[in-house]
Amino acid sequence: MFDTMLSRDLRLTLDHFRRAMDQLFDTFYGSPSRLALTSGGSQDGYAFTPVIESGWNENELILRAILPGVTQENLKVTTQGNQLILEGERKAPENWTSGAYPQMAYGKFYAAVPLPQNLNVDQIKCRLHDGVLDIHVPVAEAMKPRQIPIESGASQKAIAA
Repeated sequence: MFDTMLSRDLRLTLDHFRRAMDQLFDTFYGSPSRLALTSGGSQDGYAFTPVIESGWNENELILRAILPGVTQENLKVTTQGNQLILEGERKAPENWTSGAYPQMAYGKFYAAVPLPQNLNVDQIKCRLHDGVLDIHVPVAEAMKPRQIPIESGASQKAIAA
């Protein structure tokens, strides 16, 4: 579990650094990818990586992906092996002009979240509302905490030597 969280945090940090560098170079040299995206064209590769939060309770792993402007028709959630895969596309608004300078990335996205073992991936539930995708992955019964009863024995007297 901690390996998953640590690697995901590192990936998010590197993604934020990449975005900052892209923005810096776009400021100085302009961005052909932004022009292609605002004019309705498609971009090769992926435009952004959605922010994904995670948390646990005793019954499930809860993931939350922030996907503003993404509709259910443009989103696909799958599992493959021990990964949960989010892919889709955030489309620019229909009345978007070619001379606009967007602050948000539009285009395709892809995110693969490694899942720990012993989860019921067959019972994953997803709900998209207000640009937020909530994903609930139930924990297998074998992984749930179990109280172990403690037996109390009759008190024994010490034997004098």
